[in-house]
Amino acid sequence: MAAGTLGAALLGLSSLTFAGTVIFLILAAPFLVVFSPILVPAAMILILSTAGFLFSGGSGIGGLAAILWLYRKARGQLPYAADQLDFVRMKVASKAWDMKERAKEGGQFVQNKAQENTEA
Repeated sequence: MAAGTLGAALLGLSSLTFAGTVIFLILAAPFLVVFSPILVPAAMILILSTAGFLFSGGSGIGGLAAILWLYRKARGQLPYAADQLDFVRMKVASKAWDMKERAKEGGQFVQNKAQENTEA
C-alpha cells in the first residue's frame, strides 16, 4: 500500500517535471532560434577557450613533473618504488626472452615435422 502511494506520488511529480520542461522548451524555442547566430559562436568560443586553458594547465603540470623527476634523478634520489619498477621490468624482459625462445623452438619443431612429411 505504501509503495503504491509512494509510486503514484513520484509518478505525479515526474509528470509535472516533464510538463514543465515541455512548456519551457515551447516558450524558449523562438528565443533560441532568434539568438542562435549569437549563442552558437559564443558557446563555441567558451568551450574552446576552456579546453585551451585546461590543456595548457595540464601541460604545465606535466612539464613541471618531468623537470622535478629529472632533478631528482640527477641528484641520485630515486623515484618512489624505483626498485620495484626495475624488478618488474627485469621480470617482463625475462618472460619476453622465454617466449622468444619457445617460439623459436616451436618454429624448429614445425620445420622438422614438415621436412619429415616431405621425405616420407
